[in-house]
Amino acid sequence: MKGIREIRRRIKAVKNTAQITKAMQLVASSKMKRAQDAAIASRPYALLLSQILESAINRMHETAHPFFETRPVKKRGILLIATDKGLCGALNGNLFRLVNDIKPADACFVTVGRKATQYIARTGRDLLADFIVTDKVGYNEVRPVVDFLTKAYQDGKIDTIEVMYSHFVNTLRQDPATDPLVPFESFEAELEKLNLRLGARASDEIAESREIQFEPSAHVIINELPPLFLKQQIYTMILAAKASEHSARMVAMKSATDNAKQLVADLSLEYNKARQAGITQEILEIAASASAS
Repeated sequence: MKGIREIRRRIKAVKNTAQITKAMQLVASSKMKRAQDAAIASRPYALLLSQILESAINRMHETAHPFFETRPVKKRGILLIATDKGLCGALNGNLFRLVNDIKPADACFVTVGRKATQYIARTGRDLLADFIVTDKVGYNEVRPVVDFLTKAYQDGKIDTIEVMYSHFVNTLRQDPATDPLVPFESFEAELEKLNLRLGARASDEIAESREIQFEPSAHVIINELPPLFLKQQIYTMILAAKASEHSARMVAMKSATDNAKQLVADLSLEYNKARQAGITQEILEIAASASAS
């Protein structure tokens, strides 16, 4: 009967685990919905910004901002966006494979998320700074990240600004991606990439033929636009990374819950077989005892 008691304890433990994973699945589902809503809410601003930039650049035709200056790449600057917690399947592992393809001497890293910070430190790579961004992804949380990257680029510590993150495709698919941002090739190319990422159509563009007046001056305005554009791009990428995190965790917890239920079913069958075998053995012993008497 010791085996039967052990099986009963295992069934109880697995049921408790299933309750926990089910609760984590529901929490992740709720957070994923909020992250998707935040990404959708940021889309009109990003599209309007891209239209303003395109209209302004078409009238200026050139800008002397440092973000457009090409220079030899001695150190790549990479913003690595991962999760703060685990239990999200292979999401972080797939992302870190991209990091493994980079020679440690070729890049400096700025991280968002504890898992990213731990991985960079564990592999002995150059970590310039680490930041924590909550699930709400406030714009005020993203601003220090962009300001640090911009200063490092302007000071010559890094020669590019790139972002490694998990691109949200749908609930079941999150693709690790590397997006180079700075230096900008041209505003037209950057706007095209932004519109493609946001799913903008040609019909969404606003035809504007009126004359634009710049205050205090056109050059001042144009030189302020690239950092604003960079902030918006990184903000949308962090939102996508958060949506990917919660989606991956929801799927992983659902899989764990389903596996726990299957394990309970298998253990219950094993328990019933052991219990039936015990009852049969007792009947045989009673019958044998009666025959002997």
